[in-house]
Amino acid sequence: MTTQAQGTVRFSAIGLNHGHIYGMAAALLNAGAELVSFFAKEEDLCAAFQKTYPQAKRARCEEEILEDPAIHVIASAAIANERAPLGTRAMHHGKDFFSDKPGFTTLEDLAAARRVQAETKRIYSICFSERLDNRASVRAGELVQAGAIGRVVQTLGLGPHRTNLPSRAPWFFKRAQYGGILCDVASHQVDQFLFFTGSTSAEVVFSQVANYKHPQYPELEDFGDMILRSDRATGYIRVDWYTPDGLSTWGDGRLFLLGTEGYIEVRKYCDLAGRPGSDHLLLCDHKKTQYIDCRQSPLPFGAQLVYDILHRTETALPQAHCFLASELAVRAELQAVRLGNLRMTDE
Repeated sequence: MTTQAQGTVRFSAIGLNHGHIYGMAAALLNAGAELVSFFAKEEDLCAAFQKTYPQAKRARCEEEILEDPAIHVIASAAIANERAPLGTRAMHHGKDFFSDKPGFTTLEDLAAARRVQAETKRIYSICFSERLDNRASVRAGELVQAGAIGRVVQTLGLGPHRTNLPSRAPWFFKRAQYGGILCDVASHQVDQFLFFTGSTSAEVVFSQVANYKHPQYPELEDFGDMILRSDRATGYIRVDWYTPDGLSTWGDGRLFLLGTEGYIEVRKYCDLAGRPGSDHLLLCDHKKTQYIDCRQSPLPFGAQLVYDILHRTETALPQAHCFLASELAVRAELQAVRLGNLRMTDE
């Protein structure tokens, strides 16, 4: 569903610790929202953000933004474990909140956000970009909703990433701060399982995490996988930080949707040794097998979120879905079997 936003949404950014903040800001700006101001503690992050968005004012402190009645929504890519407390503060100040993933790293923060959201009726949205900001994934959703492969009964989500270790801030290596690989990276695939199978409840059947390659960073989980089950479907998820330098992009993210009448494969960011570029979709049903180039498919999420902010609707990301995807990712992390070189440090 694509909606046309009316009116102007004014937003500010608090917390610039992950580069995803630029994609989040672009989604809102492309939908007609106005970027008013920003705040971060780090001088280098502020300088880079100001260079990209010179129209935005640098606030003196977080409170200056939270207490500005003209701001409708706060966007944040702060350090992962700082996002949920900020989101709760934003809702208490009458503002909607748009978080980078993961939106939560603990069940306690999730419970607090659920309580405050129910009290304030504000929006707590999370940028699950591997679905919402990927054209082939959006097209897959349209095909599934149109019945192209029948009922989806199983999903297989793969989320490999390149580590780019020299570019990583210290918090990337601290589990309490980044939340763990299943809580963080796999939250994308949990979101996709719920969305494509139409599941409104689910459980974590099994999960495990490991550090196989990076013993020098004993709190970094570089591998994780999990199994989900609902009353409608099952799902398998595997994520890792092993993308080799020979790949043309940061990760060969893939999604497989098994339906009762066919199946879909989404090659999100590359077609390994195949077609150039990103956003590839392959569909097989009872009539034929076809390739669909999704590079020109629309990305409606930004406009839908702006519409929801203005009209208090849930067209972009239903609130219950947002919280459930986060809960399952956190629970998978908490109950995971721990393998390899993993250990907690006091450093």
